[in-house]
Amino acid sequence: MRNLLILGGGYGGLRVIQRLLASKDMNDTNITLIEKEAYHSLKTEFYALAAGTVADKHLRISFPNDVRLELKYEAVSEVNLEKQVVALANGEELPFDDLVIGLGCEDKYHGVPGADQYTLSIQTMRRSRKTYQVLQGIHNNGTVAIVGGGLSGVELASELRESRPDLNIKLFDRGKNILSMFPAKLYNYVTEWLVENNIEIINEANITKVEENILYNHDEPINTDAIIWTAGIQANQIVRQLDVDKDTQGRVKVTKHHHAPGYENVFVVGDCARLEQAPSAQLAEAQAEQIAMLLQQKWNGETWPDELPRIKLKGVLGSLGKKHGFGLMGEKPITGRVPRVLKSGVLWMYKHHSGS
Repeated sequence: MRNLLILGGGYGGLRVIQRLLASKDMNDTNITLIEKEAYHSLKTEFYALAAGTVADKHLRISFPNDVRLELKYEAVSEVNLEKQVVALANGEELPFDDLVIGLGCEDKYHGVPGADQYTLSIQTMRRSRKTYQVLQGIHNNGTVAIVGGGLSGVELASELRESRPDLNIKLFDRGKNILSMFPAKLYNYVTEWLVENNIEIINEANITKVEENILYNHDEPINTDAIIWTAGIQANQIVRQLDVDKDTQGRVKVTKHHHAPGYENVFVVGDCARLEQAPSAQLAEAQAEQIAMLLQQKWNGETWPDELPRIKLKGVLGSLGKKHGFGLMGEKPITGRVPRVLKSGVLWMYKHHSGS
């Protein structure tokens, strides 16, 4: 009997499980999922949870109920690739024949003193809940600083504006404009929307230090009631500790078959893997589809293809509150109500038809 361990029940880990369980010829294999939470979380919507416009119960999906799947709700403490053993925080050690690592990412603080201690986060559901509690406890006309003008920072700022119209919201970004990864048509549209909705954008920011309720931009102190960090990510600490080739974000430089270099029985998926495209839920799921296929071929004694099809993403959608949005469909920029409706539809389909 083969032992497949899957570390992390995020978008990549869950999709691998769904595809394997859907296979009619999966025999002689035990699948064990190691996940801290008793449910899959819709991480792309954590900004809304933090802003208070959605309840966390709407961002949970149950894991499959299947006799071939064992669920262990525990944290991973160490992965020993040589010995093929995963150690859990409760002291248990689990051997594996094949391993899928999908432990996700953490905030990256870029060495800014105090940032890890005095800022809030939306990287996990638990931390997003805490952020929500702090934000809702701020007095009227209080000030919230959001560090990072990428997709997460923009969506959080716009959603928070709808939730708390009284707050003074400041969005800090180190670039000349927010959403620097998007075409000018999109970031100009989003910038205009934010300005019209009284969200202050501070471009070319340089956050040099963070203290309790004080953010230092170019060493100039700015008093706040809360500081939320959305200025970069890095791979989970467990992954950063692996003795394999990684990039500056600690992501494993996977092979063309999504392996950790030197370990053909260890696959790395999602935010833990270094790929050509920027990390996203869509990318993690597409990668997981290929990993599930490779596992099945391996177990059936089939030869792997020399090259896998290049992963093609459908696009990116972002929200500006509940009525407006922006995005790219292929290479085409779209703005206004249509992308917001599309994003809501994609989310609905995922929640109600996940695994189909």
